[in-house]
Amino acid sequence: MSAPLVIAHRGASGDRPEHTRSAYERAVEQGADAIEPDLVMTRDGQLVVRHENEIGGTTDVADHAGFADRRVTRTVDGQAVTGWFTEDFTLSELKTLRARERLPALRPGNAAFDGQEPILTFQDVIDIARAGSTRTGRTIRIVPELKHPGHFTSAGLPMLPPFLAAVRANGLDTADAPIIVQCFEVGPLEALAAGIDAPLMLLIANGGAPADRPDLTCAEMTSPEGLGGIAAYADWIGVEAGLIEPAPGEPTRLITDAHTAGIKVAAWTFRAENVFLLPADRVGEDPAGHGRMGARVRRFAGYGVDAVFSDHPFLAREGLAREGLAGEGLAGD
Repeated sequence: MSAPLVIAHRGASGDRPEHTRSAYERAVEQGADAIEPDLVMTRDGQLVVRHENEIGGTTDVADHAGFADRRVTRTVDGQAVTGWFTEDFTLSELKTLRARERLPALRPGNAAFDGQEPILTFQDVIDIARAGSTRTGRTIRIVPELKHPGHFTSAGLPMLPPFLAAVRANGLDTADAPIIVQCFEVGPLEALAAGIDAPLMLLIANGGAPADRPDLTCAEMTSPEGLGGIAAYADWIGVEAGLIEPAPGEPTRLITDAHTAGIKVAAWTFRAENVFLLPADRVGEDPAGHGRMGARVRRFAGYGVDAVFSDHPFLAREGLAREGLAGEGLAGD
């Protein structure tokens, strides 16, 4: 049994505010194989790193009186959202903001770092991964997610041209490049498959459908026939963990069926707090208390998963090590 890749979900976001330099650098030091930036667009066509294009919950934008009039309600992928949106700001304006913890009630220790770090660009994260590779002697991959590309296209800010320019300029467009490109939408991945050879990952939630393909249900995409269709344009699927393990020790056939179709499987998202764990993996009754996340990661390794997304890369790596699966992240450490 080989160790799955440990992908630091928005960096070591269980220890530092997500998508910050300190979260990414901490993830590298904790043995992550890859760091994951979520990409959104600015008004002047730049790719920046935020969980969503709405930034009221992850920055101090509400404290900037000069931006008060930019608080609006907008429909994103069919959902009405109120707040401040990256597409209404230039990169220079966003650089005046500082990051905040998205889940302060669950992660008060992270909130102690509020206001300290700026918003990063895609290039910043590429540079962090390269510096981490040099520092550790390991190859640190990046696993960027294109967030809401259809929404940005409708706003006159297509994501693919600047994204393709960035990956080509950084030599990340080849089949063996240290990158895996993710998206919940099908069309952008099909377009990327026709333009670059880098590995691609279709993200699949437990329920719902891609924003650009409402005809495709989760059940259809994860059937053997659906997986065969995905294999025509993607090398990976990244699925909500419940699609693999609805109950502890009772896996579905999804990993087996995907491997039969020639597709690798990543599972998301492994978080240590009880509120995010299955009842059998919880310890105590405090929602913010840490349960047995490592045990869950070990089970998924036993099911044959190829990668896990985790807010706590150190705990994921530690859990795998208990199974004798050191993986790439500890090589040379």
